[in-house]
Amino acid sequence: MRLEVDPALTQRENIPTAVFDDSKEASRHVAGEIAALIRDAAKKKRKCVLGLATGSTPVGVYAELVRLHREEKLSFKNVVTFNLDEYFPMKPEALQSYRRFMNEHLFDHIDIPKASVHIPDGTVPIEQVYANCQAYEKAIVAVGGIDLQILGIGRTGHVGFNEPGSGKNSRTRLITLDKVTRLDAAADFFGDENVPRRAVTMGVGTILQAKRIILMAWGEHKAPVVAQAVEGEITAAIAASFLQEHAKAEFIIDRAAASSLTRFKTPWLVGPVEWTPRLIRKAVTWLALHHKKVILKLTDEDYNEAGLQDLLAEHGPAYNINIEVFRAQQDTITGWPGGKPAPVRRPNDRRRESDDIFPKRVIIFSPHPDDDVISMGGTLLRLVDQGHEVHVAYQTSGNIAVFDAAAIRFADFAAAFNQQFGIGGEKALKLEGHIEDFLKNKSPGQIDSDEVLKIKGLIRRGEARAAGRYCGIPMDRLHFLDMPFYETGLIRKKPIGKQDIKLIADLLERVKPHQVYAAGDLSDPHGTHRVCLAAILQAVEKVSTQAWSKECELWLYRGAWQEWSPDEIDMAVPLSPQEVLRKRSAIFKHESQKDRALFPGTDVREFWQRAEDRNRNTAQTYDRLGLAEYEAMEGFVKWRPDLIR
Repeated sequence: MRLEVDPALTQRENIPTAVFDDSKEASRHVAGEIAALIRDAAKKKRKCVLGLATGSTPVGVYAELVRLHREEKLSFKNVVTFNLDEYFPMKPEALQSYRRFMNEHLFDHIDIPKASVHIPDGTVPIEQVYANCQAYEKAIVAVGGIDLQILGIGRTGHVGFNEPGSGKNSRTRLITLDKVTRLDAAADFFGDENVPRRAVTMGVGTILQAKRIILMAWGEHKAPVVAQAVEGEITAAIAASFLQEHAKAEFIIDRAAASSLTRFKTPWLVGPVEWTPRLIRKAVTWLALHHKKVILKLTDEDYNEAGLQDLLAEHGPAYNINIEVFRAQQDTITGWPGGKPAPVRRPNDRRRESDDIFPKRVIIFSPHPDDDVISMGGTLLRLVDQGHEVHVAYQTSGNIAVFDAAAIRFADFAAAFNQQFGIGGEKALKLEGHIEDFLKNKSPGQIDSDEVLKIKGLIRRGEARAAGRYCGIPMDRLHFLDMPFYETGLIRKKPIGKQDIKLIADLLERVKPHQVYAAGDLSDPHGTHRVCLAAILQAVEKVSTQAWSKECELWLYRGAWQEWSPDEIDMAVPLSPQEVLRKRSAIFKHESQKDRALFPGTDVREFWQRAEDRNRNTAQTYDRLGLAEYEAMEGFVKWRPDLIR
């Protein structure tokens, strides 16, 4: 659903920006606009010229266009396409090739003539690149220019591969990739050392000559740069900001990517708002942190000076508002995440309805085999220590995130073990030889063989068992789902299927949990967390008619990539210094991810360091708001339909 908005709230936005509930709806909208353009051009017996992008952002658009072609007879015979960019050098058949990407996601499934497809050539000799780029520009002009250009946006603000410093008159050219861009692409190439340092890209000037431009962005990790491009000054440091000068450019984004826009982050600064309890809490915690005051010391003057006069007029004076928000924030703190049973409950303790169910059956869903202990290890230990029946469901094998050297070491151990005890014989030796030969001769970015993927999966599974054992969880309560969508051997995964959802729904029906914990860490740059959460929500919906589900709570955790803001947190579990060390020890059981993870993103810290820093920062933020001071805190949000998807 496209979110309706009071125009007053968009006054800081320098480019039309449409926000949808989620990326699926937004993708369908964009695909519908493209389809209408194609059909209109066909009626007028002319070509429809499209500028296309690659990456995860437009995949949903391409899937919908393929559906329209198959089910609604949308023809692409009158379509001419020009892609934005291609790595250099890059063979067209390579896994990371944008030509291959376009064929797999769109061109192989529609009736577009091959001669109508144009993609920058990553194979020409370096001395021919300039002439090739000039020819690309002339080809666009020859067909009358681009009717509709679709774009994504990189975290450096680039469109195409127009990195910071690209001028608005730049044309198609060879460019050196920014370090952040290369790190973001590292997962696709199985290491940043394998990412090409250069690419051929349409220039900003080429893009701005399109008659209509749509820039799409999904996910919270894109929110900061979207806000800079939409609300900031026009600057070569953010190439996407040049779209502000285009008469028919529009941003189409999901609610997550919109979260840093003023109308979502601090809407009271741009117009009248409805002061709900949640928005009041958001405004007051923002005000306290902005003024560097504890909540209970905020004054009427503080509210007025910060543009919160309406809040003060409707709910003031400041003292009353402060008390209400302070109590709400204080009530989020609990050392009993599964509820506090009557025998240990004191007369003045805050009581939750679910406290009467004790002990509880709990399922912690972990997208990768280590997200449980990284993101909520302290709370997991609390739940076990307090006597609850804790299950952990590892949604994916995590088999692509293991270094080749670890796989060889593991295979060597297995061979030596078999030899020592007379197990295996010739077949075991043959397998060991295959693994060593394959990995030694493996080219950068090559997909692992099935045997290697199985060994890497066993490594991750063994580490998860070691962590579970350390936390006191019986082995029969560790569930390895190995969801099929993940098992491609690539960063690029398949869409969620019925079997993925069934695996989760079946586990829910077997355990009948009172509490479910799921990863809400939607800034995971590889997207696995988002996909895993979507599968859980669909499975929860599938079992929602079961009687037991009425008593089940769904909590979202974060940790590896970001943390909830204090106003979002519904439950904050404090950790003592000793509990922080116990959590660290549990994380250390994942040895293949220790010292350096294979796909760390742009954050150079180890996962245990990221988690501890975020947990300490949450505790320090509570302290700055005037609440109790703890060593660290893990924050959770209770799932509700209006959450960012």
